[in-house]
Amino acid sequence: MVVNGKLDNIKSGVIQELEALYELEIPQGQIITREAAEKMLELTGVLGREVAVYINRKGTVVQVSVGDDATVELPDIKQRSAIRLSGIRCVHTHPSADTRLSAPDLSSLRSMRFDCMVAIGLKKNNKIYGSLAFLNGELTEDGGYVVSGTKELPLKELNNIDLVQLIVLVNNALGKNRLKDTEEQMEKAILAGVAFSSRRDDWQVEDSLAELRGLVETAGAEIVGEVIQNKDKPDNAYFLGKGKVEEIAMLAQNVEADLLVIDDEISPSQQRNLELSTGLRVVDRTALILDIFAQRARSSAGKLQVELAQLKYNLPRLGGQGLVMSRLGGGIGTRGPGETKLEMDRRRIHGRIHDLEEQLKKLKNQRKLHRNQRKQSRLASAALVGYTNAGKSTILNALSDSDVLAEDKLFATLDPTTRLVDLDEKLQILLTDTVGFIQKLPHTLVSAFQATLEETTEADLLVHVVDASDPNYELQIKAVIKVLDEIGAKEKPAIFVFNKADRLMEKGGTDFDAQRMLQGREGVVISAKKSEDLQKLREKLASFFNQGKVIIKLCIPYTEGNVITRLHEDGNVLKTDYDEKGTVLEVELPVTDAETYKQYEI
Repeated sequence: MVVNGKLDNIKSGVIQELEALYELEIPQGQIITREAAEKMLELTGVLGREVAVYINRKGTVVQVSVGDDATVELPDIKQRSAIRLSGIRCVHTHPSADTRLSAPDLSSLRSMRFDCMVAIGLKKNNKIYGSLAFLNGELTEDGGYVVSGTKELPLKELNNIDLVQLIVLVNNALGKNRLKDTEEQMEKAILAGVAFSSRRDDWQVEDSLAELRGLVETAGAEIVGEVIQNKDKPDNAYFLGKGKVEEIAMLAQNVEADLLVIDDEISPSQQRNLELSTGLRVVDRTALILDIFAQRARSSAGKLQVELAQLKYNLPRLGGQGLVMSRLGGGIGTRGPGETKLEMDRRRIHGRIHDLEEQLKKLKNQRKLHRNQRKQSRLASAALVGYTNAGKSTILNALSDSDVLAEDKLFATLDPTTRLVDLDEKLQILLTDTVGFIQKLPHTLVSAFQATLEETTEADLLVHVVDASDPNYELQIKAVIKVLDEIGAKEKPAIFVFNKADRLMEKGGTDFDAQRMLQGREGVVISAKKSEDLQKLREKLASFFNQGKVIIKLCIPYTEGNVITRLHEDGNVLKTDYDEKGTVLEVELPVTDAETYKQYEI
């Protein structure tokens, strides 16, 4: 190992002690150990010169130098990314014991994009103090880097700073601001999928990764690499295996990637560890879907629901940020221990979540009022449900002659849209287009969109739209039914509409393949582009609403005898009983009439 810098008139024994600094191991996430700091300061006392060590994120010393920034040649670092931190931190001594960072120190920090720049010194009381500076992610008007830092701190307090979290925060900020500064530049993403032998999942990892590819492209990133791993179970620290993480880090350098997308939901600690080891910003499938929803939200209701889902997702990922930022701010509003600031952040988010939930309650009541008004019109209702990009909006437009946004993209529709549809000369229904579902749909999203999804639970009929041209259509059906079960709509009457039959034929499918999809299912196979197929769908819907019957149990108050009279006119009263609240009836009614009596249902 070679010691760099100003080495004239240094004895060979001291050179050997400087070379021994290469053998130091610094724990990941710790700036410098006390043992290393004491040894560096001891050598500074002997030499009367600065001693610097350059440490990578694994805690390995990659270069030792003697002299100040004006006389030391900085290390030759192969940058992991053109816009993120280098993966190296510099810790050096100040012989004067004044550890305030100099202009050359800060210039080196900017030019090399060090993870951080640290100066340490020995005070008169024989206690080690240090100062730290870092790029805070903000950019100046001319594209330079803005620097933040600490005041002088005892070494123990300096090492309380969560270096891992600091690097993650700065890298995220640098990536966002650089991309904002060059809007034409797309983020370059590497995708990672894992097949776990311990997890029973019908989806093949290749198919799930192909779907992830569509999500990433929808979000607006360029895919520059994909990796697949077979593993018994997720790694507690990295989710992926350590060897695969190293492979991704090498791949990222070769393709100049900015982003790593994991095809599963990972824990906050796994995310931080992956970001530290790869030098990339890391998002999981859940964060990716939330990002797409945030881009797609147009109405105030949609934006509220997306914000609520994002806050619930990010809340457990706050850990460490308060500690880092409160230690490094050094100004008004940053006083007090980090955990206090962290708790303040959590309280703010909890408060915002509460406010959003209250607003969504009002939205829920408004939607309920609208549904009640529709019920009073005695119009039957159906809801289009299905996997994302199955063609629900296209079908709604075709049946109602409307212009709801319909794109060949994932999650093109977020807000429910209801239109009046004529099924035949005598029958009209209200048809609602709803948000599409997907496998591994984040629970926070389902919860946040409860007000919207109630349109599904309140419908008389579910029209389950399936992409007939997708080879994984059965798995997509299972994914949709799973979400319907979660929102309490699994048992609703449903018909299946296998859409995109034209694409199925283009891919070599046959009429037999199309009809086989219907085995054991009530429904039709159509192409929403063909008028004759749309007529088949109208007839199928009309058949359900004209002939469909439901049996419901009602309790009619004794003061509303006229309702019982109407029930005998509209349906078939199967059973009558009495209790203290009123007359209890079991009645068979047409589906179109059942909603009228929903308020009396037991």
